[in-house]
Amino acid sequence: MIDHLGISVSNFDASKTFYDQAFAPLGASLLYMVPEQYTGGVKVGGYGRERPMFWLHEASPTGPGRHYAFSARSRAEVDAFHKAALAAGGKDNGAPGLRPHYHADYYGAFVFDPDGNNVEAVCHAPE
Repeated sequence: MIDHLGISVSNFDASKTFYDQAFAPLGASLLYMVPEQYTGGVKVGGYGRERPMFWLHEASPTGPGRHYAFSARSRAEVDAFHKAALAAGGKDNGAPGLRPHYHADYYGAFVFDPDGNNVEAVCHAPE
């Protein structure tokens, strides 16, 4: 149902570094930067696998309380996402593992990004 979404980040370069590393295990990368002549000089870039679906927009306000979950194709991708996100400066908010209170095969991991957003990778497939 969601075609794409975007979040505000306080420091585009720091967030780009974080998401570049955190999304690599999921097969996603920065695919497009909007030319600043169309954004009033603000940095705006979109991540995805085949097309930009998750956008960073340098602006305020930012902060905790927002949650974004990204699909992983395997549990190994969830594990790799969590490891990469922590290495990129993210803060742990839930190690990789089953969350059977959602459903029997819900395997997810959670980290806080540089602005305090709760970012998750999740695989719904059985092992």
